[in-house]
Amino acid sequence: MSLIDGIFLALLNTVACLALPKLLSIILPTNNQNTESSKSAMKSQEFNSEIPSFS
Repeated sequence: MSLIDGIFLALLNTVACLALPKLLSIILPTNNQNTESSKSAMKSQEFNSEIPSFS
């Protein structure tokens, strides 16, 4: 493998490592929004529960 091939593969790897997480964050936000809304619903239920008093 020549020096040019090594540099090309390194640049290709760099572009892939920078681009793929961005593409995944664009493609998969619907799952994250659904889990966040269910978590917020669970938190609101926790705050609405009454704490029993023992006095």
